[in-house]
Amino acid sequence: MKLKINPAARKSYITYGLVLAAFVAVELLLNFGSPSNMFKGLLVTFCIYSIAAASLNLTVGILGELSLGQAGFMCIGAYSSALFSVATKDSITSVWVRFPLAILIGGIFAAIFGFLIGIPVLRLRGDYLAIVTLAFGEIIKGVFASVYVGYDSAGLHFSLKSEGDLALAEGGKTLIHGPQGISGTPVDSTFEIAFIVLFISLIIIYNFINSSTGRAVMSIRDNRIAAESIGLNITKYKLMTFSLTAFLAGVAGALFSHNLSILQASKFDYNLSILILVFVVLGGIGNIRGSVIAAIVLTYIPEALRKVNSDLANYRMLIYSVILIVMMICTSNAKIRGFIVGNLQKFKGLIIRKAPAAEKEAH
Repeated sequence: MKLKINPAARKSYITYGLVLAAFVAVELLLNFGSPSNMFKGLLVTFCIYSIAAASLNLTVGILGELSLGQAGFMCIGAYSSALFSVATKDSITSVWVRFPLAILIGGIFAAIFGFLIGIPVLRLRGDYLAIVTLAFGEIIKGVFASVYVGYDSAGLHFSLKSEGDLALAEGGKTLIHGPQGISGTPVDSTFEIAFIVLFISLIIIYNFINSSTGRAVMSIRDNRIAAESIGLNITKYKLMTFSLTAFLAGVAGALFSHNLSILQASKFDYNLSILILVFVVLGGIGNIRGSVIAAIVLTYIPEALRKVNSDLANYRMLIYSVILIVMMICTSNAKIRGFIVGNLQKFKGLIIRKAPAAEKEAH
């Protein structure tokens, strides 16, 4: 009896297998090879950007709405998780307890903001939604870059002017230093932990897409009027998708903040949102596996160009931009895409030969 697997489930299994194979290959390289320090330093970043890109694809690809607020949600997750870790690193000494809690806190706070922002924002569509979410990200960055937060025996203190205005009692401690951000965050993000979080995120994303909720969301994307006519609550499903995107972006932000000893809001700017959107577009809108691959490849290329040649390093961003343009042309042009797919099929035919007709009849 031949086991039949749902095509949608097959895609998720292939993605899980590829990600696990990549993890095993990297672990073997780390233990038995001699990878460069640059490559080792990018491993956690690969996982962070992969989570951010795959989660954004839920809103852009599955829901069909353009959002540019991913950096803002990452900023919320990064700051909330870092605050938790800094405040509890003396009381919760076990990394395996403190860090998972910090990741959850980062995701939950980002999801709460995603839900609250989504209520008014998701009434907009197209370019208007993109503009508002972009503004949200810039507001979040500006708030965290200007606020000073500290605590002492009297509780929390806030100021928008200077650290001196906190007026902390003896023994008090400043948590957020305005533009200087948060210092002293435990560097708990390792490749193994980041990979586990990435794998769990992919499971959550694929289960959401393949569920009845995911199918309802895709029906809203394809034909909003038809979806409303059969009784689907458009606002409910949009909020669910947007909140899940924000939650996973917050998780990525938590990994980001625990990969650096100093966290600054300036890192979560407009360029980060655009970069993550580029990962989604080049990987294929609605293609989760493609988002992960694009995030890894496009994160590695600029750093690899920097290392190739000292003279080439000066032109690495120009070369990177040209590569992006070529990739976008290839992925968006139907004739070029058809040519590539056709040649891949021919290549497969050379490697995998069809069994003779007589052999088929024998079986």
